[in-house]
Amino acid sequence: MLLKRILCLICVVLFSVSSVNAVGESIPEVSAVSAILYCPDNNEILYEKSAHKKMAIASITKIMTAIIALESEDKEVKFAYNMIAEGSSMYLKVGDVIKISELVKGMMMVSGNDAANAIAIALGGSKEKFADMMNEKADSLGMKDTHFVTPSGLDDEMHYSTAYDMALLCSYAMENEAFRNIVSQKSMSVEFVSPNGQRMIYRNHNKLLSMYDGCIGIKTGFTKKAGRTLTSCAEKDGVRLIAVTLNDGNDWNDHMSLYDYGFSQIERICLCDSERIFEMPVVGSKKQSIKVIPKENCYVSVLKKDSDKITEKVCMPHFVYAPVEKGMTIGEVKYYLDDRIIGETELMTGENCLYDNES
Repeated sequence: MLLKRILCLICVVLFSVSSVNAVGESIPEVSAVSAILYCPDNNEILYEKSAHKKMAIASITKIMTAIIALESEDKEVKFAYNMIAEGSSMYLKVGDVIKISELVKGMMMVSGNDAANAIAIALGGSKEKFADMMNEKADSLGMKDTHFVTPSGLDDEMHYSTAYDMALLCSYAMENEAFRNIVSQKSMSVEFVSPNGQRMIYRNHNKLLSMYDGCIGIKTGFTKKAGRTLTSCAEKDGVRLIAVTLNDGNDWNDHMSLYDYGFSQIERICLCDSERIFEMPVVGSKKQSIKVIPKENCYVSVLKKDSDKITEKVCMPHFVYAPVEKGMTIGEVKYYLDDRIIGETELMTGENCLYDNES
């Protein structure tokens, strides 16, 4: 009986070691109540922990406020009494005049609740109407378990989201160049219209920008109810990952562990080089075939364990009639992982081809 138990223990240990070695980094353990590590390039979830649990999210709410603001008219805002807010602040004064884009900078650097209120009232007419805009945007992004009430993330029973939904929002926001430029900065200078010539420098609360090589954003948050919330984005070797943790007292270290794990699992590969040449038969020309080339390189992020499972399907006619002009779209090449398309690019004619009787 003792020998049998020892043999079973050895088998368990060997299985555990081989599992870790097979994927590289061991799966991390995080302190967060809810967490996700997400690859927006291929919608791959690399890690999750209660990722669909509805929770208070604190100031990471401001990601939605910021993206709506940056997609709106960059108008001037005069700071008023009804824009004053409790909590973290840009320390705006009644009568200050500042553009929407500058408010976003301050809001994302120091999590200014006053800036969030100013944006909401300037664009929505009221915080309540701006919340409607936030929820409409959330619906369009597929954030099914999210409901916004405030532009800043101050606690409210009906203000909540999930790690998964916030990963979707972060992925969308990071496609916006202006947003991406703001959240990647360790500090920013903010210019005021009035007082004329006033300029303030605000330092980013997101320490991960300095702590983790490759981190390019995004936003911190904290309230007593929500605890510490953190969204971040990192890039390495062409792969972009999004991490979200909710109610996490060890969020800096957890995000770094998640990224170390994630980047060990996934890689960016070129499925089809733009210099690759296909051949297509031609009818009615002295040439028997013409060159067909990809319109562009086709890159995809894929789990390393799945890279040898990718299949290619070339879709173009069996032949083409002359004359043919260079640069015509003639087909496409698609790449599949199982039954899912993971990449594709158009195929174009790579040369001119005349009629048989044309010189």
